[in-house]
Amino acid sequence: MTREVVANNEKVTLFRFDHDMNDQNLLKGLLLAAVALAFGLGAFRYPIGAFSRAGPGLFPLVISGILLLIAIVSIIRSRFVERVPLDFSIKNIVIIMIALCAFAVVSQYVNMVLGIVLMVFISTIAGDNYSWRRNTKISVALIAVAYAFHYLLGLNLPLPGPY
Repeated sequence: MTREVVANNEKVTLFRFDHDMNDQNLLKGLLLAAVALAFGLGAFRYPIGAFSRAGPGLFPLVISGILLLIAIVSIIRSRFVERVPLDFSIKNIVIIMIALCAFAVVSQYVNMVLGIVLMVFISTIAGDNYSWRRNTKISVALIAVAYAFHYLLGLNLPLPGPY
């Protein structure tokens, strides 16, 4: 639906509503907004507290608020950039699911370091290009984050090493 006005013998478009749902940028924004709203509303089940003395619901509420802002920007941006048609492959979805299942099983029965490496190397098969150097860098970074969560936040993660 387009609303056009003629002014000074020129046709001016005021509104354009011909944006269908087959737009990758718009759907990314809408999906991110749905996830942000779900976690944001779920955060209200816990005490929020204040910034000086945070309750358990404050962190998910703040993070979901930031995600919602990013989603809104993405939705608005999708109106001004060229439309990217939605395209997905069932094969790629299956590869990602296999990578996540492999991570869960290997982390449970072996250790998380091997699970992270396996997940990264399997999931990148779904991409357009495969680089073992990039996969190694991503694996090292994710392993470093896992150890940081373990030692700095005290999370009980199945990581090898002295405790």
